Amino acid sequence: MNHHTICIRILSALGCALFTFLHAATPSLPNIILVMPDDVGYGDYACLGNPIMHTPAVDAFKKQSLQFTQFHVSPTCSPCRSALMSGRHEFKNGVTHTILERERMSLKTYTLPQMLKTTGYTTGIFGKWHLGDEEQYRPESRGFDEVYIHGGGGIGQTYPGSCGDAPGNTNINPALWHNGKWEKTQGYCTDLFFTQATKWMDATRSSGKPFFAYIPLNAAHGPHVVPKEYYESYLGKPGVSEEAAKFFGMIENIDTNFGTLLGKLKEWGIADNTLVIYLGGDNGGTEGVKIFNAGMRGTKGTAYQGGTRTPAFFRWPAGGIKGGEECDALSAHLDLFPTLTEITGAKISDETQKQVEGRSLLSLLKNPKVDWPDRTLVHHVGRWEKGNAEQSKYSKCAIQNSRFTLVNNAELYDLKADPGETHNVIAEHPDVVASLRSTYDQGWTEVQPLLVNEVVTNVPKINPMKELYWKQFGGEPDAKTLEKMGPKSKSDSKRKKTAE
Repeated sequence: MNHHTICIRILSALGCALFTFLHAATPSLPNIILVMPDDVGYGDYACLGNPIMHTPAVDAFKKQSLQFTQFHVSPTCSPCRSALMSGRHEFKNGVTHTILERERMSLKTYTLPQMLKTTGYTTGIFGKWHLGDEEQYRPESRGFDEVYIHGGGGIGQTYPGSCGDAPGNTNINPALWHNGKWEKTQGYCTDLFFTQATKWMDATRSSGKPFFAYIPLNAAHGPHVVPKEYYESYLGKPGVSEEAAKFFGMIENIDTNFGTLLGKLKEWGIADNTLVIYLGGDNGGTEGVKIFNAGMRGTKGTAYQGGTRTPAFFRWPAGGIKGGEECDALSAHLDLFPTLTEITGAKISDETQKQVEGRSLLSLLKNPKVDWPDRTLVHHVGRWEKGNAEQSKYSKCAIQNSRFTLVNNAELYDLKADPGETHNVIAEHPDVVASLRSTYDQGWTEVQPLLVNEVVTNVPKINPMKELYWKQFGGEPDAKTLEKMGPKSKSDSKRKKTAE
């Protein structure tokens, strides 16, 4: 063998070694899975202290993940989803309610799946959208390639107005919207969403493209319709009504499906380079807070900590996330957009950069103790009567930094000393109050021109999702049903109360 040949072989070996090293040090784009149940609170998991819940999959996942212990979402459904999809406060997307056409995410909003698609991701949603039922607002028009959802805010909800669920629907054997048409299914809703997501992920991974699977479940939102085998073990436990037992059964079923999904990732050999994010809920707790609320005050629909704090678990071994650790940095749903932008290397326009007000969590994912400057988050329930935004500026609102929270402009709590928000210290910290108010006033001024759903004139008499259902399967609403569905048939306050 001559000297020239030996040199070539050495250089070739070094090149292969360098490629292997770089490939190991910088993994390819990760698959991304985001799971988020509905109306489940911080205290509804066994690993976080619930005395009766059975959540073995989430409990095990917690040990494999980095948990953000001070992670916040919005106080109610549509606003949370809007902030998550956009990286900014929900009001800046025009989303101030969950019905009355005020759940529609502004068409000027650039969405998370749209961003991910620029880097080669295939995107899918499985569960609850709740950001508009008209064609231009639906997920297939907002960046999702695969769509498998229910309409409106919940399966089986019957409130008048903006409910786009299929007529007469229920969690068992529901009709679901799949890529532009309704499908009548057989099975329990959560099982169906996970099954379809798994089937789609399997097909997508086989094509070699990275995927983003968004699984925002409708469970455990009411109506609490669930097969008895899922909830009978909770019946008869201290303080647990039949309604609460069904609620807990819906959560346990989510946990079982989540465990099955994680098993599939391992079976397919993609678990290490899949970023799995599990957000414990889309707002504060509901039915479960009567049993355990993790020492917090408030529930869904309030601006107290119990209305916005949720468990957030991140697992991505190939990305350097160490399991079993915690991070207490003040963080929120609007941080996911910039986090995933940085992870995937997506290039966003100057206009989108102005849209995004969240912070990337990537530095914390790599080192939970890294310096994290303080910030201010605004939690506002919204839901004011149309035209009453200014009068509701401080109503059901909290302005929070890492230590203090100013609630309803009249209550100040030191969260470090008093996490249960029991002692109002507003008289003792006038400087803190002034600072929080000043920050909020500036944000409130910025929000006003973006409240695009406060005056809506293009309200369809028949919800378009329902109309499509009747066109596909036949039938039509009777006169009484049409009257109930009409946008002017009830006052905002009456319709709002029914929706809640």
